[in-house]
Amino acid sequence: MKYKNAAQHLPEELLSQVQQYVDGEYLYIPRAEGNRRAWGEGTMTRRELRERDAAICEDHRSGKSARELADAYYLSVKSVQRILARHKTDKT
Repeated sequence: MKYKNAAQHLPEELLSQVQQYVDGEYLYIPRAEGNRRAWGEGTMTRRELRERDAAICEDHRSGKSARELADAYYLSVKSVQRILARHKTDKT
């Protein structure tokens, strides 16, 4: 999300009204209901996490322990266990 100068995007009358409430402060304007995006939709994060999780599951099937996977992927053992459990339920 990048900031835009309201003076360049809003009519003077509207800007004046907004300034009555938040003069010189940052104001977050949420997306309209129909324009909302899901988490990670605007970046590659979701795909990268899916790929990482698939690699963790593959390494586990190859015999690596949860501790070894946690060390290799810089995660906690509990996080690795959650990934393995989620992947197991996704497969059934």
